[in-house]
Amino acid sequence: MSQDIASLKAEILDRGNLPQHIAIIMDGNGRWAKERGLPRVAGHSEGIKSVRVVTQLCGELGIQYLTLFTFSSENWQRPRLEVSALMELLLDTINHEVEDLDRNNVRLSVIGRMMDLPEAPRQGMMNAIQRLSKNTGLVLNLALSYGSRQEILEAVNQVAKDVAAGELKPGEISAEDFSKRLYTAEMPDPDLLIRPGGETRISNFLLWQMAYTEMYITPVFWPAFREMELLHAISDFQMRERRFGKVSEQLIQ
Repeated sequence: MSQDIASLKAEILDRGNLPQHIAIIMDGNGRWAKERGLPRVAGHSEGIKSVRVVTQLCGELGIQYLTLFTFSSENWQRPRLEVSALMELLLDTINHEVEDLDRNNVRLSVIGRMMDLPEAPRQGMMNAIQRLSKNTGLVLNLALSYGSRQEILEAVNQVAKDVAAGELKPGEISAEDFSKRLYTAEMPDPDLLIRPGGETRISNFLLWQMAYTEMYITPVFWPAFREMELLHAISDFQMRERRFGKVSEQLIQ
């Protein structure tokens, strides 16, 4: 008999070495819908249920940051009707979920070019961020109109401006200096990246931040990714030895 959710959750909590920051590429919505003869937007709608479940469970486990790749800078190239439906779904979801997020002490943040969003979802997102800003639990971080190359280029341009202004010296710019100019400056790098849907690429997501992130890839499509899938990913992470360039013997000294 397979292990149930409650016992696996208890086992994970007993182990203790939980990831501080989990990032997820929410992939497979369209393929999930296609398998069922449904329109792609039906997959996106079902995927919202996975967002709700994963956010709830991360909060219960004490995960500090959950970053979800919600809408990439490249996704604007999709058919206009799909993009419009996604923006409407984003607005409906945030308006519907903000009560539960507040009740569960979740704080909301966004990385990416939120100014690219249409006015209604942009304003809805800003309102939700403000409402949840004093919460102290899980930080739910949505990557919206996000692309990592774009983020890095913006940081490079900011470094150049700071050098020109005399705030930084050429040749003395550290990785920490650079990281402070990224969208994620206020949070630690992800410990664990989860990619549902079986694809084995990073898809222009957190390229700088994932230098030492552990990756977990599953064939399960995002709309079917629920409690047990998340627990298996975290359990797998807990079994890994993170050496950060060192050898095993150095870690036990």
